[in-house]
Amino acid sequence: MLNAVITRLRNLFHRVFENELIRRVIRNSGYLFSVTGIAAMFSMLQGIFVARLLGVAVLGVLGIIVQFTTVVNKFTSFRMNELIVKYVGQYTETNQPRRAAAVFKAAGLTEITSAIFAYGLIWLLAPLGARFLAKDISLTYLFWIYGLIVLANLIFESATGLLQIFDRFRQIAIVTFVQSFATLMLIFLAFIFDRGLAEVMAAYMVGKIIGGLGLSYLALREARRTWGAGWWRTPLSELRLQAGELIRFAINTNISGTLSLINRDSELLWLSAFTSPLAAGYYKQALALANLVQMPVSPLPKATYPELSREVAKKNWPNLRYILRQGSRLAFWYTIAVSIFLVLFGQPLITLLYGDEFLPSYPAVLILLVGFLVANTFYWNRIALLSLGRPDYPTKVNVLIVVLKFIGVFALLPVFGYLGSAMLLTFSYILGNSLTVLKIRSEIRHRERETVA
Repeated sequence: MLNAVITRLRNLFHRVFENELIRRVIRNSGYLFSVTGIAAMFSMLQGIFVARLLGVAVLGVLGIIVQFTTVVNKFTSFRMNELIVKYVGQYTETNQPRRAAAVFKAAGLTEITSAIFAYGLIWLLAPLGARFLAKDISLTYLFWIYGLIVLANLIFESATGLLQIFDRFRQIAIVTFVQSFATLMLIFLAFIFDRGLAEVMAAYMVGKIIGGLGLSYLALREARRTWGAGWWRTPLSELRLQAGELIRFAINTNISGTLSLINRDSELLWLSAFTSPLAAGYYKQALALANLVQMPVSPLPKATYPELSREVAKKNWPNLRYILRQGSRLAFWYTIAVSIFLVLFGQPLITLLYGDEFLPSYPAVLILLVGFLVANTFYWNRIALLSLGRPDYPTKVNVLIVVLKFIGVFALLPVFGYLGSAMLLTFSYILGNSLTVLKIRSEIRHRERETVA
C-alpha cells in the first residue's frame, strides 16, 4: 500500500515538473515564495503584536485607514505592471528594444501623474473617511499621513512589471524581505513600549516606502542596463502606431481594477459604513488567517504571466494549456491541505495567537476558505486573458459581479455583518472564476483553430 502511494506521488511529481516552462515558473515563483513565506511569517507575527496591542475595534480602524488609501490609489491606477509585462515582453521577444523602452517610459510617466492625483483625492476625501468609516473625525490627520505612501510609490507598478519581464524575481524577493523585516521590527518596538495606532501605522508606512523606492531603483537600473543610459530619451512617437491598442489596454485594466474596488478591495470600508469598526476588526482578522492558504499561491501570477505572454506570442498553445493545467493542480492541493488544517485547528489557533476576543472571526474564516479554494485553483484566470489580448472580458465580468455584489451589500451587511462580507467575497470568487475560465477555454480553442487554418 505504502509503495503504491509513493509511486503515485513520484509519477505526479514527474508529470508536473517535466516541462521546462513549469520548472521556470516554479523557480521564479520560488524566489518570491521563499520570501513570501518569510514575509507571511513576519506578517503573522505583526498581526499578533498589533491585535494584542490595539484590540479588535482599533485594529478595524487601522484596516480602514490602510484600505482607504489602497482604494483611492487603485481608483486612479492603470495597473501598469500588467501593461509592461504584456508589451515590453512582446517587443523584447520581437527584438524591438526602442519600442520596449518607450512603453516603460510612457507607463512610468502615466503612473507618476496618477499617483499625484491619487494623493490629492486622499487629501480631499480623508475627512469623509474619518467621519463615516472610522467614525471619528479627529483621525483625519492619520488618513492624510498614511496617504503619503502613494507618493513614495510613484512608479511601483511599472517597476514591478519590468523586473518581472526580465526575470529579476530574486531582486523583488530581496526587497520584499527587507520591507517585511523592517515593518516587523518597528511593530515589535511599538508592542514592547506599549504604543498605539499612530506608531503601528508609521511602521507600515516605513515598510511601504522601502518597498516602493527599492523596486523603483532596481527597475531604473535594469532599464539602463538593458537599453542604455539614454533609454529615457526614447521618443514616445515610437508607439504612434500602437497608441490606440496601448490606451485601450490601460483603460480596460483601470476599469477592471476600479470595479474590483467594489468586488474585493473595499470590503472593510463597506462593512464599517454599514456596521462599525469592531465588525471591520473581526473581518480583518478572518482575512489574515484565511490568507494563509494564499501564501505560496500569491507569487504564482507574477511568475506565470510573463511565461503565458511569451507562449501566446509564439502561438504555442499546447505549452499554454500545460502551464495552466499544472499550475491549477499545484495550487488546488496546497489549498485543500491548509484549509483542512484551519478547519480543524482554527479556533485554538485564534485563541493562542490573538486571544479569545477574536474568536467570533472563526465562522468568517470557514466561509472565506471556500472562495479562496476556487480563487487559488484558477489563480491564472485574469493573467491568461491579458496574455490572450482580452483585457475587456474581466471588465465585463466585474461589471456583472459589481451589480450583484452592490445588491448583496445592502441586503446582507446590515443583517449578517462581517459574515455577510465573507459570503459576498466567496460568491464573487466562484462566479468570476467560473465565467473567466470558460472564456479562456473558448479563446484558446479558437486560436488553435486559427493556427491550424
